[in-house]
Amino acid sequence: MFSLDIFDGGYGFWGTIAGLFMHNIPTLILLFALIISWKKYELVGAITFLLSGGIYIIELLITISMTPSQEWYMLFWALIIAGPAFLVGSLFLINWLQKKKNKK
Repeated sequence: MFSLDIFDGGYGFWGTIAGLFMHNIPTLILLFALIISWKKYELVGAITFLLSGGIYIIELLITISMTPSQEWYMLFWALIIAGPAFLVGSLFLINWLQKKKNKK
């Protein structure tokens, strides 16, 4: 959804393909981490998703602090974008802790 704005740019075919790829790099990284985590390594998913949510919030706070108009409504973006990452990371962490506890 976030990469659909590339079609408004009037780029050629290869420019559009390159733009779509560049916009979707974070999605592809998270998809790769999800596949790895789903199969066996829940801790990888927990760390990846919790870190990605945290990094997004830090970048958002830096952006807000550098914006002269102080648009604080941007903090609600954190709920929409980082919230699901925190939820998925927390679920992977809970699953990993449960498996670790059951092995004892």
